Amino acid sequence: MPSYELNLHIDNIGSRNDIRMNVINELAKELPGEGKNKLASKYTYYVETLNDQRRIYLRRPAFLHNGFDFVVCVEGINFNPTGRCRDYPTHDDILNDLKEKYNEDPKKYEYLYVALNAIYSCSYIDLEPLNSISFKSGFPCDLIIKTLKWLFIEQDIRYWNYSGRDMLWKGIYNINHPI
Repeated sequence: MPSYELNLHIDNIGSRNDIRMNVINELAKELPGEGKNKLASKYTYYVETLNDQRRIYLRRPAFLHNGFDFVVCVEGINFNPTGRCRDYPTHDDILNDLKEKYNEDPKKYEYLYVALNAIYSCSYIDLEPLNSISFKSGFPCDLIIKTLKWLFIEQDIRYWNYSGRDMLWKGIYNINHPI
């Protein structure tokens, strides 16, 4: 089966369910595969472009092959510099990056936190003010924000009947609101 590369634009504004269903409806248009390995249909959805022109993309099928799940990847980024190269972040990768930013400059982190909260809350976010905020540690702010958008959506699709995006959000919230 061939591999497909598509551009996909999904706004992060509205209800969690509306956003989740918009993604699911797009993924439901995929052509079926004809078996395993080379016979499987494979999809790459380019969903965001970063300030440095690298793209965030969704790769399907994901590792677990659980229906509509996908892996969120970033071109040209290695989220595992001490081991095997990995272009997809884990929740711990993102949380550790945010902890480093908070420890570096808690006041600057507050501006980033406002954007994180907006992404979590499915609200409009103006990324322009974040372009003037940079940290010495970790990844660029636009990479973190845009990647989290898709990690939250993925969590809502995979774990809707449990907590969806809330489990990841609690980790972010606790960085500057310790228990």
